[in-house]
Amino acid sequence: MSGPWDAWLDDALQSLGDAMLLRSLRPLVLPETHVVSQDRHALPTFEGLGPWDRAGVAVEVSHATVDAWLRDSSSTGEEVERNPNHNAGGGDNAEGELHKLLLFSGNDYLGLSVHPAVRQAAAQAAVEFGMGPRASALVCGYTSHHRLLESTLAELKETEECLLCPTGFAANMAVLTAITSVVPGKRGSGGSPVAIFSDALNHASIVDGVRVAQRQSNAEVHVYRHNDMMHLHQLLTNCKRERKVVVTDSLFSMDGDFAPLKELAALRKRHGFLLVIDEAHGTLVCGENGGGVAEAFGVQGHVDIHVGTLSKAIGCHGGFIASSRKWKQWIQSRGRSFIFSTALPVPVVAAAHAAIMVAKKEKWRQHNVWALVRQFSEATGLIFTSPIAPILFGDADAALEASR
Repeated sequence: MSGPWDAWLDDALQSLGDAMLLRSLRPLVLPETHVVSQDRHALPTFEGLGPWDRAGVAVEVSHATVDAWLRDSSSTGEEVERNPNHNAGGGDNAEGELHKLLLFSGNDYLGLSVHPAVRQAAAQAAVEFGMGPRASALVCGYTSHHRLLESTLAELKETEECLLCPTGFAANMAVLTAITSVVPGKRGSGGSPVAIFSDALNHASIVDGVRVAQRQSNAEVHVYRHNDMMHLHQLLTNCKRERKVVVTDSLFSMDGDFAPLKELAALRKRHGFLLVIDEAHGTLVCGENGGGVAEAFGVQGHVDIHVGTLSKAIGCHGGFIASSRKWKQWIQSRGRSFIFSTALPVPVVAAAHAAIMVAKKEKWRQHNVWALVRQFSEATGLIFTSPIAPILFGDADAALEASR
């Protein structure tokens, strides 16, 4: 952790304890399902693509949906209900009435959402536990399965701890509102506002988290030019606030480029800020062990808080925050989007854990992603550096026309 933050966090946690506001997670012990309890190496894994992999990208939509799409007609998804030939059961009447599409815009980078082991884990957990306890994690929604997944993610990110959240969006909101929240009894003294430095192209969940933090705590906000470390350095140098936070995507979801994490690590050492990165698109995709962009750049130890999602390469649903034990204690006590949300359903948690185990075993999936990046670059004559391949038209109307 960085200089000014060490003493502040210790004092903040002590203040929470004194005010009896330090929240704890008490896991309910559910029996391990057969899928979880069996030898990890016995999970069904494969040496290449299976027919289920295509099922993850081959989809069907009604012709009414396609027609409305091509006309650029506004929709709330009702076309399938208006289709008189639509058969929700997929019977004979539906034959020939649907338009086949291939998805190239999904986030299921490794195809794990349809993997037999992931399906099996979710189904088995659902049969044995239903959806699990339906409450917030701090009440009774936190189970031994949640704890197992948190420990697995902490190991992946090489951090002391991890905290599951209902979504990746909620995870970013929890982090940014917690680290800028006022310490009980310290307003106007030990609770001086934080300065936040955010990349201009950060994800909407970071942008909204920053806005809420600014409103709730009078945080000073600076937006630095995209990946411009000189601009960031100037802003940091001119800022008089003692506690500073730099937050950035690690792999940007629209442009497909990487944050300069080595340079950010050097600036962190110089300025003593807290470094928060959103690894939504990097987890399991980047790094030799799938630890993300920070691992690929060799700077995992210089990142204070890793935010991630279970809904992209892990192929499931939910978000997580990987950090030190102290930061987990603080965020689970002050991050409102975590505190006041129902915990993830147990089948989703079991599926996510199985997905990570499969990814570790089937390393060829990660290698295949990067082989496709190289092939697509060679085929188009364009330079792509990640699985996110932006093709810029320079004009919104031209982009919409190309989409049609």
